[in-house]
Amino acid sequence: MVTALFQPLRIRSLVLKNRIVIAPMMQHAAPGGFANHWHLVHLGKFALGGAGLIITESTAVSPVGRIGKDDAGLWEDAHIQPWREVVDFVHQSGSAIGVQLGHAGRKAGSKALWDGGQALTPEQMVEADPRWARIGPSPIPAGPGWSTPHAMSIADIEQVIGEFESAARRADAAGFDTVELHFGHGYLVTSFLSPVSNKRTDAYGVNREGRMKLAVDLASRVRAVWPKEKPLWCRLSVVDGAVDGWREEDSIQLVRRLQAVGVDVIDCSSGGLTEQTNALPVARGLGFQVPFARRIKSETNVITQAVGMIIDAHQAEEILTSGSADLVAIGREALFDPYWPLHAQWTLERDPGFADWHIRHKVWLEKRQTFLDSLFPQLTP
Repeated sequence: MVTALFQPLRIRSLVLKNRIVIAPMMQHAAPGGFANHWHLVHLGKFALGGAGLIITESTAVSPVGRIGKDDAGLWEDAHIQPWREVVDFVHQSGSAIGVQLGHAGRKAGSKALWDGGQALTPEQMVEADPRWARIGPSPIPAGPGWSTPHAMSIADIEQVIGEFESAARRADAAGFDTVELHFGHGYLVTSFLSPVSNKRTDAYGVNREGRMKLAVDLASRVRAVWPKEKPLWCRLSVVDGAVDGWREEDSIQLVRRLQAVGVDVIDCSSGGLTEQTNALPVARGLGFQVPFARRIKSETNVITQAVGMIIDAHQAEEILTSGSADLVAIGREALFDPYWPLHAQWTLERDPGFADWHIRHKVWLEKRQTFLDSLFPQLTP
């Protein structure tokens, strides 16, 4: 019996072998923006583990747009070949791979989580790289400890859109199967969407339509340069978590606009705009963001990806069979168990032949299972 979790899914010309996606996870391990052996091993092990699609960490479209100083990048052509080596290994191992393109905006410049995650001072940012700066729709800091961002001009906005276009072209040259546009977690596009952080009085502000303009323009322009046979993902904070901020109803309207310009999948996350998020928390339980994916899917009929505390094969299967989402994404659970997809298949389908394991692993596991079955025949189904 093939379960919903292991049904293939076709999106444009891309066929995913199952519905399991590895969510982006920041690594801060790419000096100069260059992918390296860390990324080959970090992402490659998820391909060996059987994921249908692996999405890279947020990959900066410009030096200005980095979250941390050692973020991965696609802001120059020299970044293409190191990514291609990762992409080739993932493909050879049987999985698809996408790149999440992002710009940190007013949340640029922070320490890695293991160093506390605090905002860097402007002086520390300049010392690390004179090009690095915080920019946003309005001169409103992201929260305590964050400096006031430069309020972007129309020319600045056009430059950033062009940087996303160029990064998407490089992503295609590197062989990525998908691009995911990062419109969530308080970064640049989120800050334009929210009335809390966007106080502009021009075409990119004033009302919801204006605040959505950057997201729609950016998605439209990337879609135009991204090959038509390749799907386009978008990660949204369906609610930004701030008092009087961006709401589910706003996301529904935005998704309809994004669908119209060629976005294929909505990756449904939440929160991250400001420190006020602590005042309006999304209750964190198992699958706590699944209701966002369910509502977005129900209201717009777009393909949705659920993410957030999905830890169990039966839980993931229920998300799909209930119609809440079309894809499930795991992040920290994949770090805990890089072979989660194959273990989920064992749990749900009991594949004693290890058919979907890499041949270099399969042969040894078959021998192991034969020995275990001889020792414990009562456990053999």
